[in-house]
Amino acid sequence: MRRRTFLQAGAGVAGAALTAGCLGVFETQAAGIPPIPENRPDGVYIPSHEEGMGMPGMGMAGDYKFGLMYSFAHRFWNVNGDTVEKTGVESSGADAVHLMASVWDPETKLALPETGLSVDITKDGDPVGQQEVIYPMLSQVMGFHYGANFEFDGDGVYEVEVSVGGMSTRRTGAFQGRFADPASATIEFDYSRQRKDNLSFQIRDDAGEPGALEANTMMMEADSTAPAVEDLPGRVVGEGNSNDAVLVATVLDAPPEGIDEDGAYLAVSARTPYNRLVVPAMGLTATVGGGGDPTFDGDLVRTFDPELGYHYGATVDGVDAGDEVTLSVTTQPQTARHEGYETAFGGLMGGMPDVTFTAQ
Repeated sequence: MRRRTFLQAGAGVAGAALTAGCLGVFETQAAGIPPIPENRPDGVYIPSHEEGMGMPGMGMAGDYKFGLMYSFAHRFWNVNGDTVEKTGVESSGADAVHLMASVWDPETKLALPETGLSVDITKDGDPVGQQEVIYPMLSQVMGFHYGANFEFDGDGVYEVEVSVGGMSTRRTGAFQGRFADPASATIEFDYSRQRKDNLSFQIRDDAGEPGALEANTMMMEADSTAPAVEDLPGRVVGEGNSNDAVLVATVLDAPPEGIDEDGAYLAVSARTPYNRLVVPAMGLTATVGGGGDPTFDGDLVRTFDPELGYHYGATVDGVDAGDEVTLSVTTQPQTARHEGYETAFGGLMGGMPDVTFTAQ
């Protein structure tokens, strides 16, 4: 029997309107999800609508803190290698919800990607419907999280067990030795269809334009933002844009604690262009020096550090001012995308061009 940590949610489930920028008129979700904007750009764009969210509760277990949120079932695009497939909501029933889970470090509040998160939903001790895979996801409002559409079985109290298998990402600094063990927390969810239907649903009159909804930090402690450029440790040597993934490169005099190698450390922080949200789960390489004899040409390792955040890094001989640096995405981010991100970071457009700059 798995050990569980229980959290009793409050009697009322909060619903919040996620207002940001210029909105169109208020609509009900029953009126139907508007179509995907025509002529959307090959990058991040403002989606057709934005929705309120409810938050059943949070729980803790081991090194982790968990949070659960939900909204209307909606379309998203799943990514598997180079394949991008849309999941629609055309056949969803009246009790369909989009369930979202986040896991984070309770000390730094940093969201934890690549934890192998799963959910198990029961009502009165019985499994609810067909259990679906929950996907690592990116959304403009929540940033990195896990989510999927689920069909609930009417009003009532549900138990959602959120489990992680431990992070596979290299961890450095104060994160060494943490987030390695599996853990699970069960959050009780007092669901009602009326409460879900009362969540806000706003049609955007600027849908399809380059831009993004405002990230929401009101309902969840998890911080999915990358450090501001001026807050990155080391010497920032350059940045560039690859299909709207902004890649910022910084060089430290030595690798973070936990990397037993000599030399300087090249770290690349990947973030979205508007809300500075972390873009994880890419394959990334770097070439330093250019020409026929580069001083470094190799993989950048996915790494999680308290100061650098989630980044891609490697030990190098150094990066001097005037050196040519090329960053190449070998695997697009292996995360599903909410509307507004499906044409960015590879996605439906396919491919992410190299970023080349002259080091400062």
